[in-house]
Amino acid sequence: MIQDTTTQCSLFEGLAKRPVEAVFDEPGSSSDGGAVLLSAADRRLGLLSELAACLADGRDPTRVQHEVEELLRARVIGIACGYEDANDASRLAEDPVFKLIVGRDPAKGARLASQPTLSRFERSAGGKDLVRMGRALTQRVLRRQRRRRRKISRITIDFDLTHDETHGQQPLSFFNGFYRCWCYLPLLGFVRFEGDPEHYLVAAVLRSGNAPATQGLRAVLRRLVEELRESFPKARLRLRLDAGFPSPELLDYAEREGLEYVIGLAKNSRLEELTADTMTRVRGAAEKSGESERLYTVCRYGAHSWSRLRRVVVKAEVTVFPGRAPRDNLRFVVTNLEHRSAQEVWEQDYCSRGEVENRIKELKDGLKIDRTSSSSFLANQLRVLMTAAAYAILQELRAHAGRTRFARAQVGTIRDHLLKIGTRVVVSVRRIVLHFPASCPARSDWRRLATALGARPG
Repeated sequence: MIQDTTTQCSLFEGLAKRPVEAVFDEPGSSSDGGAVLLSAADRRLGLLSELAACLADGRDPTRVQHEVEELLRARVIGIACGYEDANDASRLAEDPVFKLIVGRDPAKGARLASQPTLSRFERSAGGKDLVRMGRALTQRVLRRQRRRRRKISRITIDFDLTHDETHGQQPLSFFNGFYRCWCYLPLLGFVRFEGDPEHYLVAAVLRSGNAPATQGLRAVLRRLVEELRESFPKARLRLRLDAGFPSPELLDYAEREGLEYVIGLAKNSRLEELTADTMTRVRGAAEKSGESERLYTVCRYGAHSWSRLRRVVVKAEVTVFPGRAPRDNLRFVVTNLEHRSAQEVWEQDYCSRGEVENRIKELKDGLKIDRTSSSSFLANQLRVLMTAAAYAILQELRAHAGRTRFARAQVGTIRDHLLKIGTRVVVSVRRIVLHFPASCPARSDWRRLATALGARPG
């Protein structure tokens, strides 16, 4: 085990009646004992083994010390536990819980992979390997949901993009005027099953910083629709996107495939002309009431590049705030939901896509999916997929937390309360015992969740 020879102890004077000394010298212990829940969740999901099978291993078999699945498992579980970089690998190499998770003996097992080994692993993935991994992520998440659910009448598909800020001479990094930085633009796809508040991550594609919003969308969407139709043949599929995505080809594809769609539409002079009378009425109402006013209406609109006229839902709004001039807020959504009123389409069908933006914030703030700092673009794509896998496992864990206070908790809260638990690991001939603190505040919820994931009460 690596010893810290710089500082052997920390001595605090005045904290108590006697001096308080802190020493990092407890063998056979871990600060991430609760991470065994992640291993149990992955066993239910079956994701990491399938992802590892997608990666070709070109190393000399006689000199291999760390199998591909072990390397992948260590990185994904590490990301879920808050170690988004491989820099902590040397410290974690003797961690008994991480050894247990990757399949090694917690006490006598060999050290885990070092940071250089993990970095070489990240740079070894080829383009075809990553495509296979992306498909495996989609398939495994959907298969798990199919086993969990019997009848699903509607599935909502959401895609959105975010930005990963880049530094230095990273390949395919470009300056993006909207985000005002050099970046990548990952495309993230989610599905939501009717009646389930969770939006499940099923696609994560890293793209260049100057990629248009629609780049790669149709290819990923086509594969996702095929998988959904195979897994849930009776479900209606609804596509929901913001105003950066609509294109003639996308709308035509959605209609050919029988998809319902609710897609934001950027305003233009023709749309403003069609809704001029509505905006006049809203301005008059706001001026009379002195408060914000809005109206919902519908018009028929067809851009020159469209194959036909389509239904466009309009939200005509004037917002009024004290001390400010009234402000127009004119928004449009193109849809083929003819049976829904304009207000229903806007408030119930479109606006709820904001929950997807919350999931993206969770991915960035909780799991650092934007930590794409490698000088290899393919290595960065692998990092995005490993983070997506970590999120899928945490979502599986959250799906079993229904009887606990963590049923809707953010991944950071789950990590702090359920995974980051100081643990002493005792290995005997008959069993491995994880000794958690008796004062652990989340002990009851942890045990309920463990039972839901297949543990038997002892």
